[in-house]
Amino acid sequence: MENQEPEENKSRVIKVVSEESWDFYISQATTQGCPVVVHFTAAWCIPSVAMNQFFEELASNYPDALFLTVDVDEVKAVAVKMEVKAMPTFLLMKEGAQVDRLVGANPDEIRKRIDALVQSFRVYVA
Repeated sequence: MENQEPEENKSRVIKVVSEESWDFYISQATTQGCPVVVHFTAAWCIPSVAMNQFFEELASNYPDALFLTVDVDEVKAVAVKMEVKAMPTFLLMKEGAQVDRLVGANPDEIRKRIDALVQSFRVYVA
């Protein structure tokens, strides 16, 4: 019998747990030509925590993109590497490089920018 994931774990958002896992996911996305959306968060930051459910919804609505979440207190090296200084910070990445950054909890603007990123990949791939 094959291992099956629990039904309740249907999140499309992947939690980055180390600098190595960050490098792995960014490398995989680059190889596969997949846009990446990253939510830098912290458990103590109420606006950032409030964005978690919205970020999950975005991940469901944009299946062609990779959605990562990074807790800046747990994976400080990645936050420093990407120059994240405030939470929430959202990075949009293409081919392993940052193409956009949004600081703050602004759902409408985040959705608009992700839509533009995903559209640019559709045009780029076509």
